[in-house]
Amino acid sequence: MNAPIGIFDSGVGGLTVAREIMRQLPGESLVYFGDTARVPYGSKSKNTVCKYSRQIVNFLMTKQVKAIVIACNTASALAVGEIREAVEVPVIDVVEPGAHMAAASTKNKSIGILGTESTIKSGIYEKYLHQLDSEITVVSKACPLFVPLVEEGLLEDRVTEDIVGRYLHEMKEYEIDALVLGCTHYPLLRGVIGREVGEKVKLVNPAYETAKSLKELLREQEILAPPESPVQYEYYVSDGVEKFISFADSVLPCHVEKTTVVDIESY
Repeated sequence: MNAPIGIFDSGVGGLTVAREIMRQLPGESLVYFGDTARVPYGSKSKNTVCKYSRQIVNFLMTKQVKAIVIACNTASALAVGEIREAVEVPVIDVVEPGAHMAAASTKNKSIGILGTESTIKSGIYEKYLHQLDSEITVVSKACPLFVPLVEEGLLEDRVTEDIVGRYLHEMKEYEIDALVLGCTHYPLLRGVIGREVGEKVKLVNPAYETAKSLKELLREQEILAPPESPVQYEYYVSDGVEKFISFADSVLPCHVEKTTVVDIESY
């Protein structure tokens, strides 16, 4: 089926999901929307996140997408049910695939979750993990400063190292052996986080697992793009085109030629 996949995030973090989809599904066209004017979602209420998500999905549906990927842990945690009810195309969130991989990775049944305030407060990862194995111990930590650090491009900065050390200090006491990077911005800090927790802790990147789940879903529903069909990548934001393009070029395997600003409030 030669129709694009819609991907959305509160900002640029979802580009880590887009990158994995490009790698694992190189024959698929993508439409990406980053809500750069209203980032971050992590400190906003459920009503607000649901409203923003509905507007974005309404926009993506005008692009005739065949599936929607919620490339935002906060929107996945708070709005996925509402989105699935609103559209007839399949919807994939980033939380469930990440939880599955974490459960499969842990040996001592002690898993850490890093996320935004809303994601952690929602308890969505604990819910999924305890459905998979009720004996798993979940240690959660909200890391609200990670998103602005990533958005400012401070990926290997000393300030970032200090903040990561402060957030993860108490997690070391629980002897976790798997750590979910529960926000799509966080894989961009994986080097700093990995050094802080040590090599014995498996870092779970939900972006990679989501792309894998999407591939299986498209195959099951027989809506993979036909071979040799033209591939197009379209990018839309609610603000800040230059900053978005600069960031996208540092994350994606291809150059972003053009990004269009959308008045998302009108949807």
